[in-house]
Amino acid sequence: MKCGNRNQIRRTGTGGMLCQKGCDTVAGQKVITDYMGLTGWIRRNACRNVLLVCGGSVRHMEAFGRHLKTAEEAGIKIISFGDFQSNPRYESVVKGVELFRRESCDSIIAVGGGSAMDVAKCIKAYAGMDGSGENGDYLKQRIVPNDIPFLAVPTTAGTGSEATRYAVIYYKGQKQSVTGESLIPGTVLLDPDALKTLPLYQRKATMMDALCHAVESFWSVNSTEESKEYSREAIQGILAHMDGYLQNTGEGNAGMMMAAHTAGKAINVTQTTAGHAMCYKITSLFGCAHGHAAILCDRILYPWMVENTDKCIDPRGREYLAGTLDGIGQAMGCRNAREGAGKLQEIFWSLGLKVPEASGEQFRELAESVNPVRLRNHPIVLDDAAISELYHEILG
Repeated sequence: MKCGNRNQIRRTGTGGMLCQKGCDTVAGQKVITDYMGLTGWIRRNACRNVLLVCGGSVRHMEAFGRHLKTAEEAGIKIISFGDFQSNPRYESVVKGVELFRRESCDSIIAVGGGSAMDVAKCIKAYAGMDGSGENGDYLKQRIVPNDIPFLAVPTTAGTGSEATRYAVIYYKGQKQSVTGESLIPGTVLLDPDALKTLPLYQRKATMMDALCHAVESFWSVNSTEESKEYSREAIQGILAHMDGYLQNTGEGNAGMMMAAHTAGKAINVTQTTAGHAMCYKITSLFGCAHGHAAILCDRILYPWMVENTDKCIDPRGREYLAGTLDGIGQAMGCRNAREGAGKLQEIFWSLGLKVPEASGEQFRELAESVNPVRLRNHPIVLDDAAISELYHEILG
């Protein structure tokens, strides 16, 4: 088994498998797989004042805590910032920027899920900008790349945020997408032990988020041979390690973490498509996790697409799209797209994830919520009637 750039992966002390050495991935990103790598990163970057952007999961990471303590004993100052929530607000990022400047920080470590990654990415982006950030000032400026050392330690196997150039924050209740190559962490530390305390529902949801990233990236109009290889490896890795991951084994956690990271590399190239465009309102209306909402959509979208390739808008053509949909099924160990679509449904039902029941008014809200920008990445045209029909099937 190999990682995205073909470096052999090794077994870890927990029985998992991760990259054998630091390796070039996205935009020169390095992947490290042990805490000696963290110590080396601090030393190489001559860090003196490190901003630690972290969620609550950091307190369960004993090895990480020990190495931070060793760094502090060596004179490195660790400044913690955790004043943010899920779906983080712009105001929280501004507080983080103010802390970064006040403490003369010279580097950033992000530990957590997608929210911690998004906050840290934006702090890095805004730290070198002019102004106080009041009245959304940073959002109005062009992001100027900077060389602030940035290390990410994901604590879920799902978002892939540690591998992408995207961040999402909210300003006055409105979603803001922040994008820039300099948002990609220069170094990622993959520690499968960080997954040990994940509740079972979050395991299922984050795993489905990673799977949907890989599937949607595969069929995206922006896909390339490189991104398809990432998607294929991610799909195969997720299916190979699903049972062990759900049973919280060391090997399962390690394999799922690598697969989710690889899926993140895929969407960094392509972005997501209709499944994600349609899932966000499901999350807010019914309170289900993001990955749960994403698989609700993609398990219906996949067979619908197989039946509607005549509506293809991918410039590479209908035949190419049909082959791509077959390729997804083959990555899942099936003969073709129809079998692959059936397998995606089987995976969903096997996890015991619920299908919310929507009312007439909620169906209207759902249809009106879809961001047309994300639909431009989808290879089959989706008009209002098709979106409404799909929502009724998704939540039927």
